[in-house]
Amino acid sequence: MIAQPFLGVFLHALGGLAAGSFYLPYKRVRGWAWELYWLVGGVFSWLIAPWVAAALTSPRLIEVLRGAPSRSLLLTYLFGVLWGVGGLTFGLSMRYLGLSLGMALALGFCAVFGTIVPPVFQGQIGSLASILSGRIILAGVVVCLAGIAVCGRAGARREKEVPAADRKAVLPEFNFVKGLWVAVFSGIMSSCMAFAYAVGKPIAARAVGMGTPDLFQNFPVMIVALAGGFTTNAIWCGILLRRNRRKAHAVADPAARVDPSAPKDRAPFWPNLIFSALAGVTWYLQFFFYGMGTTRMGRYDFSSWTIHMAFIILFSNLWGLWLREWKGSGRRTMRLVAAGLLILVLSTVVVGAGNYVAAVMGR
Repeated sequence: MIAQPFLGVFLHALGGLAAGSFYLPYKRVRGWAWELYWLVGGVFSWLIAPWVAAALTSPRLIEVLRGAPSRSLLLTYLFGVLWGVGGLTFGLSMRYLGLSLGMALALGFCAVFGTIVPPVFQGQIGSLASILSGRIILAGVVVCLAGIAVCGRAGARREKEVPAADRKAVLPEFNFVKGLWVAVFSGIMSSCMAFAYAVGKPIAARAVGMGTPDLFQNFPVMIVALAGGFTTNAIWCGILLRRNRRKAHAVADPAARVDPSAPKDRAPFWPNLIFSALAGVTWYLQFFFYGMGTTRMGRYDFSSWTIHMAFIILFSNLWGLWLREWKGSGRRTMRLVAAGLLILVLSTVVVGAGNYVAAVMGR
């Protein structure tokens, strides 16, 4: 396959734009509880979109899945279930922190744990620290933690500076402490997707052997992994819907959930369905474009994750500024936000440099 790094960067930019923008349509949903519109969006992002994409790119999709090793299918699904916990809490971090701060912290922790957990799990952390590339990557993790700390400081200052009424006007459920813990947990669990792809390699190999282009070989794997993610989210949202069955059509704002006797027909069904579906499909598109972009980077493939993360952080925070999520914050707080974001982007560059040393210099 001919390397086209500029095309690869463009595809990564599209993936980052999708990942950084997916939550926006949810803000247009009216009269539905969070668990309801999150579940509806999940049907499109974790079930419908993966099947449509795989069916269009893998000519013998059903045969690929039927004949794939049972162990690979099971483990891919189970790691998808665990990753689904991360996806669920990732959505909650947006709910409690907003797009800019929620994305920055959740993605920062995701980058840290996504880099550290696999070698720890495989017993390779010692050897990683003994070589130059490994030390550079670990340094990138430390830089990422520094960026998280700076963003966290900015969030704490915002909570003190902005009056509660103003915070609620922009983010009805803003809660920095709760959002921070959710972001930490999300980062840990989201690293399980790396394992899902690893154990799903036999599925991808079978897909290629049955006529699927290399560019799309991971699409059948995504069907299995994302089905696991949907299972987790469906169970949790089902529990919440059952618990709040009298309030299932109430707005997520706690102040608006006090009247369970309100007529349910106030919620606009079709607009809510369309916006939830749009959010779900947009969320899936990050995988769609990231998978293709990686195959076009050639010798620069080591930088794919770095570029992807940088674009997500960039676009999500541009949206956060556009939505005035930091309105009312002081100049020092805004400088902290900018510094934290720059440090997070720098950390992905450092990790990419470590991958470059390993790929080119073999050290």
